[in-house]
Amino acid sequence: MADTIKNLLLIASGKGGVGKSTVAANVALSLARQGFAVGLLDADVQGPSVPTMFGAAARPPARGNLIAPVEKLGLKLMSMGYLVDREQAMVWRGPMMAGAVSQLVTDVDWGELDYLVVDLPPGTGDIQLTLVQKFKVTGAVLVTTPQDVALADVRRAKTMFDKVHVTTLGLVENMSYFICGTCDTRHEIFSHGGGERLAKELELDFLGRVPLEPAVRACGDAGEPVVSAASGSASAKAFAEIATALARRVDLENAARAKSEGRRRALPIVRN
Repeated sequence: MADTIKNLLLIASGKGGVGKSTVAANVALSLARQGFAVGLLDADVQGPSVPTMFGAAARPPARGNLIAPVEKLGLKLMSMGYLVDREQAMVWRGPMMAGAVSQLVTDVDWGELDYLVVDLPPGTGDIQLTLVQKFKVTGAVLVTTPQDVALADVRRAKTMFDKVHVTTLGLVENMSYFICGTCDTRHEIFSHGGGERLAKELELDFLGRVPLEPAVRACGDAGEPVVSAASGSASAKAFAEIATALARRVDLENAARAKSEGRRRALPIVRN
C-alpha cells in the first residue's frame, strides 16, 4: 500500500443484505465532512455499489502508470463499476477478483489520505484474505442487523479477522429500528439490541446504531448518500456519530501499536 495512506479500514459483514455498503459510504463521507482526507474503495467486484450510491461517472483517466480516482462530495472513489460497462457481468474466479482489488489499492492515485475505507464483499473469501495478507490494515468494522441470523455470521467474520491478526475496531448495528412517520412510534422490525449485546459478548466497541429510514434508500438510489442529501435526518446524525467514534478508536489503536513497537525496539538483545 502506498505510504501516503495512513489508515486502511475494512468494512465487513458475514452476510449480504445488512447494509454494509450503505454504512461504508456514509461513514466515509462523514469522515470527509469532519475534515479528513478520505478514499472509498468498492471491493465488491461482482456487485459494485459505489457507482449507484455516488452517481455514474466517466471512465477514470490514467495519470502516468496510475488510475485517477473519481472525486465526488469530497471523497476519492474507486470501483470496478467505474471501469467496466454497467451491464457487464464479472464472471471471474476468486483469485482474479482478489488480484483486481489489490490493484485498485496499489494502482490508483489516491494521494495523501487519512483513511482508505474499503467496502468488502460479504463473506470471508479470497478478497478479504488477499487484502489482509498484502497490506497493512489498521482494522475492521463489522456491520450487522439486530436479528440472530445476521449476528451468527458476524461472529464468523470476527473469527476470520482474529485468525489473520487484524484488529476488529468495533461493530455497527444497521436497520436498528423504524420510527413511523404517521404515529411517531418506534418499531423494532429486526428485533432489538442484538448488535450491542454481541459487541459486549465479543468484547468489541459498539460504534452505534442506525435507524431504518426511507431517506437512506432514496438518497443512495439517487446518487447522493443520506449524510450529504439529508444531513438533518436521524440516520445522517447516527452515521456522523459512528464516524467520530471510529476515528477515536483508530487513534487509540495506532497509539497502542506505537507503544508496543517502541517496547519491542527497547528490548535488549540476549545472546546465548
